[in-house]
Amino acid sequence: MPRLVVLLALLALAPAARADDCADAADQRTMGECVGKSYQAADAELNSLYKRIQQRLKDDADTAKLLVAAQRSWVAFRDAECTFSSSGSAGGTIHPMVYAQCADGLTRKRIADLKAYLACGEGDMSCPVPAQ
Repeated sequence: MPRLVVLLALLALAPAARADDCADAADQRTMGECVGKSYQAADAELNSLYKRIQQRLKDDADTAKLLVAAQRSWVAFRDAECTFSSSGSAGGTIHPMVYAQCADGLTRKRIADLKAYLACGEGDMSCPVPAQ
């Protein structure tokens, strides 16, 4: 029974240990994995917010089309900007991490924009997304 308690305690600490790995990442592989996970989480949040905005725009086809166009343009910008900003590391083993850091940062900025659209108040004419 004591072994089971120790095993359960170790399993409970495993996620915290992985989080610490990211905070104290000392090698490129770990740093790259952490940046990749952060970007994946940001991308998932971005997609969720985008879908929420689409849902709010379901009765406004014209504005919904504008959202799609804006998001496609933003994705093209993100990709081009990150290709440019990470070009100094192109060909190196660190390049995927540098690119992912850029993509993560820009995605988090876009998340803030989409959250602001979702927080618009009733009657805010400067906001294209209707209040809930």
